[in-house]
Amino acid sequence: MVQIRIGFVGDSITHGTGDETLLGWTYRAGQAEVARGHDVTVYNLGIRADTSELAEGRWEAECQARLAPDFNCATVFALGINDSAYEKSATLDGRRVGLDRSLRIISGMLTKAMDIGPVLWVGPTPVIEDMMPLSRVPGVSYDFRNETIEVYNRAYKDRAAELDVPYLDLFTPLGTDPSWETALRNSDGLHPNAAGYDIMAAHIDNWQGWRALFEE
Repeated sequence: MVQIRIGFVGDSITHGTGDETLLGWTYRAGQAEVARGHDVTVYNLGIRADTSELAEGRWEAECQARLAPDFNCATVFALGINDSAYEKSATLDGRRVGLDRSLRIISGMLTKAMDIGPVLWVGPTPVIEDMMPLSRVPGVSYDFRNETIEVYNRAYKDRAAELDVPYLDLFTPLGTDPSWETALRNSDGLHPNAAGYDIMAAHIDNWQGWRALFEE
């Protein structure tokens, strides 16, 4: 039995937005390990619409308050899809965070988090383009495009390899999964419904980077 505290730093998909059960993939992944007999504490630190820039200003204090040095702890980062979005607002008409800057910021967070314990990186997911853009706040719209997300995903995967951080490419398998498309269409095209978070959790569960956290 492994005792572990895991902080999940991310955005709305980390938070579980769109899931009618309010579990998202983070709590589903934790539940699966508890069912295997492990003692898992899940700290979901996802904030809707967060980019890497926004997460950079908060993640360290939030993790330090939860992932104590006396315990076995890990940090899972699931950031990047919001960086790739094209924002139209009163203050911006362009990419929310350029790829080079996104890589620098996330690399810095990953490197710092290694002082806490194992670090994992979950990549961005595909969207339904004909349901874009999204407008949740008056005067602000976010346009997500799979071609751009794919570029970010490839660059993230390469950077993770350079840092020796396990990276889960979800974009590639989910992009050809009709069940994922259905889960998005039953929500808002960016966030899946509960069935989609089931799919994400299954990929996490089978990922060697995740499984290594529970090796005794």
